[in-house]
Amino acid sequence: MVRFMGVVYFLLFLIPLFYVLRFLSRTSLLHMVVKSWQSLIDRFHVYQFYKVPQFNHNFQENQLYRKISVYLNSLPNIEDSDFTNLFSGSKSNDIFFQHDNNHSVHDTFLSAKVSWTNEKSDVDGIRSYVLRIKKTDKRRVFRQYFQHILTVSDEIEQRNKDIKLYMNLATENERWRSVPFTHPATLDTVVMDMELKNKVRSDLEQFLKSKQYYHRLGRVWKRSFLLYGPSGTGKTSFIAAMARFLSYDVYDIDMSKVSDDSDLKMLLLQTSPKSLIVVEDLDRFLSEKSTAVSLSGLLNFMDGIVSSCGEERVLVFTMNGKEHVDQLVMRPGRVDVHIHFPLCDFSAFKSLANTYLGVKEHKLFPQVEEVFQSGGSLSPAEIGEIMISNRSSPSRALKSVISALQTDVDSKTTVKVAQALTSSGSGRSVDESGEPGTVFCRESVHTVREFRKLYGLLRLGSRRKEEPPVVPLDRSSSAKEGSRHERMIV
Repeated sequence: MVRFMGVVYFLLFLIPLFYVLRFLSRTSLLHMVVKSWQSLIDRFHVYQFYKVPQFNHNFQENQLYRKISVYLNSLPNIEDSDFTNLFSGSKSNDIFFQHDNNHSVHDTFLSAKVSWTNEKSDVDGIRSYVLRIKKTDKRRVFRQYFQHILTVSDEIEQRNKDIKLYMNLATENERWRSVPFTHPATLDTVVMDMELKNKVRSDLEQFLKSKQYYHRLGRVWKRSFLLYGPSGTGKTSFIAAMARFLSYDVYDIDMSKVSDDSDLKMLLLQTSPKSLIVVEDLDRFLSEKSTAVSLSGLLNFMDGIVSSCGEERVLVFTMNGKEHVDQLVMRPGRVDVHIHFPLCDFSAFKSLANTYLGVKEHKLFPQVEEVFQSGGSLSPAEIGEIMISNRSSPSRALKSVISALQTDVDSKTTVKVAQALTSSGSGRSVDESGEPGTVFCRESVHTVREFRKLYGLLRLGSRRKEEPPVVPLDRSSSAKEGSRHERMIV
């Protein structure tokens, strides 16, 4: 009987306890109790802290910081962190977690419990990862744990290699901000002379394998390219193709946001190895004679001492034209490879037609070639846009290209005639008749006659057919009319 009553009392105690725990599990009270208990236990342990800053004392990126960030964002228990950021991936149905700043992420390695916190310095604004680990565990697993982090992060980066585009900011605390680089251009899709494209491909492949060769020569392992040509000729697409071929991140330097020479050096120091550093429209920057960055600062950026503080970099500069650029900028060592991007010719047009329209041969090709030979020229971007707009009908696309090229030929002819008239108008002389107010220029009359010959023969011929017969004049009156006609032409 006593035993029975004991079981009853136990059940009476257990049932309310069950409902209490069930209630607490649905509220934050249980979480608060567990957290308080964990905090109490922590007071009886001695911890050691390690800080991993984002930049070293030379303001270069700390590669360990980046690898720790990759590792922590891959942990399954990052979802249990107090605050976690959600981002969409490269695919529309991908969602991934990212560690939030100033919040802790817990990890376990060989039964040792550790925690990571991302903190921002109030002094210089540099972020750091702070590791908290028990001193007893530190002696046992410290080196193995960091080796594990490096191995896992390398595997993740190799598996999910995404090229990033870095842009410089005008703020002091954060100089670079990155976004995914999703430009689809490749060396195969770039419209370029095939022989030149193969030379560039071979040059880049050789550069990737030349670390020991550069070191044997006592040179920094870097390469610099100059891409020059009119707008719309494919320079930006070629940069994207180079980045994809090399699998390098792209650092796009906006010179208008660079405050001075030292700031430009600092930006270079904060780039990572295996990177493509781009400065676009360099000729425009040089012509503006900016007071922020001097020519000396630019030259030091290209091949000065600071440029040697990092390897496996490719520098790319773009220009619309290099005729008026100081040769100090162009010398070997500062620019190793010059690549010209001209306006579209017939050969490039055929490549565009094959790429955009899937057409290798067409009955309109001879007519297109004839217009090109007549002096018509458009940029690959202009022709590509015409083909995109008319991609459902290749014939209509080709006719539109012919029309655009013919318009370009006509506009060039008009400009030439206008220039000839302007230049000839400056060579006027006084008529031999000596009459005051009468101006006569042999070159001007000759140019106008050529103009009439080119554009007015048909109209004059038809007009003569319609005019009534003219009564012949005597020789003296004809001479006067001829003199008057000459003056009217001028």
